[in-house]
Amino acid sequence: MTAAPLGLPPYRRCELSTPASNERMLAKASRSEVDLVVADLEDGVAPSRKEEARRTLVRAATELDWAGKALAFRPNALDTPWFLDDLTEVLAGAGKRVDALVLPKVKTAEEVAFVARLLLQLERKFSLPSGRIALEILVETASGVLAAEAIARASPRVQALLFGLYDLSGDLGTQVTAGWALDLSYARQRTLVCARAAGVLALDGITARYQDLDLTRQEAENAHRLGFDGKWAIHPDQVPVIQEVFTPGPEELEAAARRVRAHREAGTTQGKGAFALDGEMVDEATVRLDVRRLALGRKLGLLPALKD
Repeated sequence: MTAAPLGLPPYRRCELSTPASNERMLAKASRSEVDLVVADLEDGVAPSRKEEARRTLVRAATELDWAGKALAFRPNALDTPWFLDDLTEVLAGAGKRVDALVLPKVKTAEEVAFVARLLLQLERKFSLPSGRIALEILVETASGVLAAEAIARASPRVQALLFGLYDLSGDLGTQVTAGWALDLSYARQRTLVCARAAGVLALDGITARYQDLDLTRQEAENAHRLGFDGKWAIHPDQVPVIQEVFTPGPEELEAAARRVRAHREAGTTQGKGAFALDGEMVDEATVRLDVRRLALGRKLGLLPALKD
């Protein structure tokens, strides 16, 4: 994976999206225990308030205390009359504080490459370090699903693919129900597979019934089992639930470390590539997930002394 630009952690267990037009909600987001906050200029803001929302976002980015979390913003789509002004005005006023750009409704890799070149020009214009702004890409169109791998590889700035459930369902004409994970399993899993192939993070979409924290947990656990790195939230109350699901616990880390050590010892001292441990087969394939789990534990500071 490309090294994360300044300010971005190498993990995203939860990203909290909040309307950029609402100062109170931005302030609440800044106090939340979340890995990254996405200030939304797109769907969360009415057309009549787009310009005002940019100014509100700049004030929030420069005046609020964002310590301990990264800050991104979602501009309007490239084919709207607001996109260019979203980028220029926000980066002019708060470019030193913005860590990432969440790009909506992407259909092709060429669109990503275009935005990456534009960002380079804006970084130069506003005296920001080159590569300062990362890209996270919403896979939420039929064309975007088909082009997901090329999109993920379109620029070194791309740090994550995000599965955009509701825009995609609108594009496809799919009715989102309680069983949506099965209804859209191809698109969801393709987003994950393409992110993995490109070496970037993969995040699952939102749980719209934000007051139902049991449903939030259920959908987060489902995404975690599939292999996603994290999930979007649309309300601060969802954040601790999602963060917990995507944070390996002490017992989980201890068991992973035990399997990895046993695998290495078996290979070194016994010449075994596969063996049984606690009634389960352990081999190179089965410990790969344990290695990933331990790597995340170290990134989070949960296992600072453990050696791979």
